[in-house]
Amino acid sequence: MSAWYEESFGEDYLRVYHYRDEQGAAHEVHEMISWLRLDPGAKVLDLCCGMGRHSLSLAEKGYDVTGMDLSEVLLDEAKKEPGANRIRWVQGDMRELPFADGEFDAVVNLFTSFGYFEQDDEHVRVLQEIRRVLRPEGRFIIDFMNPPYVESHLKPYTEREDGGLKIEERRKIEDGFVKKHITILPEQAENGQRREYDERVKLYTLDDFTTLLAEAKLEVDEVRGSYDEKHYEKDSPRMIFVGKRF
Repeated sequence: MSAWYEESFGEDYLRVYHYRDEQGAAHEVHEMISWLRLDPGAKVLDLCCGMGRHSLSLAEKGYDVTGMDLSEVLLDEAKKEPGANRIRWVQGDMRELPFADGEFDAVVNLFTSFGYFEQDDEHVRVLQEIRRVLRPEGRFIIDFMNPPYVESHLKPYTEREDGGLKIEERRKIEDGFVKKHITILPEQAENGQRREYDERVKLYTLDDFTTLLAEAKLEVDEVRGSYDEKHYEKDSPRMIFVGKRF
């Protein structure tokens, strides 16, 4: 049986998450650049790049960008975008990066593209791989959900219509994971079949995540609460870890 992340990031993912826009990515990259303090032309890995919004914006700023994702469907979408030929697109597993030691000046992992696996040691392995492909003193950004915010803002059920489809999303916190069950229903039965997907992300606290980073020998310089907040607070929407390899 395939893991959920091998099933969920396909054609239907494009429908469920199509609202994520390039303008937002450009704003986020503008902020990230000031945090990373990179030289012009620096080599940046966008790890779990999805449809490539941030990879494309980073390339527009003059960086040498590699976008990597497990999903060939999402990478194929990324390659269709204007300017995609400036980026090296790579398909692969984040636990075993197909890159040389010290290849990158920076690695970014954005919008909770982390915590997908069952065991903590698998997540540590991801962080160790990030460290391995960073040059000494290379910089990283890992952008993760903030558990207290998730717990207070979780919507157990939402639904919407999009392009002749009804999309239902059911969410819960269970066994230390945030779980989402997505059901996609065609408005007319003859237009297609009911499809269902599960997503599951480990709900790491700030202290838990900091411990994982230390175990992987990644040093945290600061934690931001969003792309518009300087410092993390308990009620911040995000935990954005900014730091370097040591």
